[in-house]
Amino acid sequence: MPHPRLFLLALGFYTRLPVPQAVDYKRLPEAAVYLPLVGWLVGGLSALSFYLADWLWPQQTAAIVALVAGILVTGAFHEDGFADVCDGFGAGFDKQRILEIMKDPRTGTYGMLGLLLLLSLKISVLGTLPAVAVPSLLLAGHSFSRLQPLLVMRRYDYARIDDSKAGAAVFKPGGIDLLFAASLALVPLLLLPAVCWLAILPVLAANWLLGRYFYRRIGGYTGDCLGASQQLAETIFYLSMSTLWTFI
Repeated sequence: MPHPRLFLLALGFYTRLPVPQAVDYKRLPEAAVYLPLVGWLVGGLSALSFYLADWLWPQQTAAIVALVAGILVTGAFHEDGFADVCDGFGAGFDKQRILEIMKDPRTGTYGMLGLLLLLSLKISVLGTLPAVAVPSLLLAGHSFSRLQPLLVMRRYDYARIDDSKAGAAVFKPGGIDLLFAASLALVPLLLLPAVCWLAILPVLAANWLLGRYFYRRIGGYTGDCLGASQQLAETIFYLSMSTLWTFI
């Protein structure tokens, strides 16, 4: 069951914002249910950064400033996972090698190219959408994309479990957990036109395909896989919104 103290855990782990020290880190895996709420905060700060920067510079520059703000708040937590997944699945040919590469702290060619292309897509889309809508899109994108790792956790098992301590840290969200997280993730969409809710469908479909891909290659997911699912979901959300905006 979700508990308010878990939000402080999520805030301390998924961002670089200070939190009280008296928190129970043994419950850290459960704190993932608050990821969409963390997305409110990260998305809100990104939206504010865009709004202020758009007064001073061209819209594409404001989009870059918004991305920088989000990266600074999170410490590039999810971007790092995405880069590791690009390296691991790009250069690895079997489960063991993929997992070994993803544990390597160095970023390889696949990871660098993946991040470059991902950020370029975000900047391109956010820089061409109506500026007045971008802050709301950032808030919704950061929140809804952070529901996707929970869906992967629900469907699949943690891939690194052998005889390690990792098994004790794995959390599989229950129905109530997912309902709670989904309600948090969907609230920011109320700020957007009704047609924008259709953007949920390609995000969910892409996340389902990504989860299946992880399962086929390594038998489940890792923390890096969850970061990649968030980053891809956020990007697909913006791309979908760009398409839907032609009907608004």
